[in-house]
Amino acid sequence: MTIDHLSFGTLDLSATRRFYEDQLGFPVLIHEYLKMEEGGWVDHIFFDCGGGCALAFMQWHDVPGVPDLFDPSINRGLGVPNGTYHFALRCANQVELAERRQELMERGVVVGPLISLNPYQSFFLEDPVNGLRMEYTTRLRVPNATDRDPGKRQFPANLALFELAAQPNEGEQMK
Repeated sequence: MTIDHLSFGTLDLSATRRFYEDQLGFPVLIHEYLKMEEGGWVDHIFFDCGGGCALAFMQWHDVPGVPDLFDPSINRGLGVPNGTYHFALRCANQVELAERRQELMERGVVVGPLISLNPYQSFFLEDPVNGLRMEYTTRLRVPNATDRDPGKRQFPANLALFELAAQPNEGEQMK
């Protein structure tokens, strides 16, 4: 079994489409309108992010009982550190991960540095429309018994690591 898609809310589906389709390069799989029996409608779109997985977004319009305004970032809306709620897309290897990072930077997407998260290597970015944290990652090795034991797997961290993970290194050029 695998994840087919993850779905999120948005307040601006047009801007969301521009970011995911134009900046990230995810083709649209489905774009539909859901006509709600209660009144109003939902603008619903699915983006192909590779490997049979998709990301979906819904923008609610005039549906009774659904708020007109909400914080789509999830983390900010719940008041938890950025990155608590995030989703990760897997690259096949370190070369593909580095190439994807470079490609996104060339498209003008702000991305964080490559980070070693043994047994993963990753980089993070923020969806500038909806405030969602995204991760691109590759597994460097198969997790072992030590990785499953929190008594043996402990690392120092701080809130700045979570907040700054999607920011470029100082001096790194963005196009």
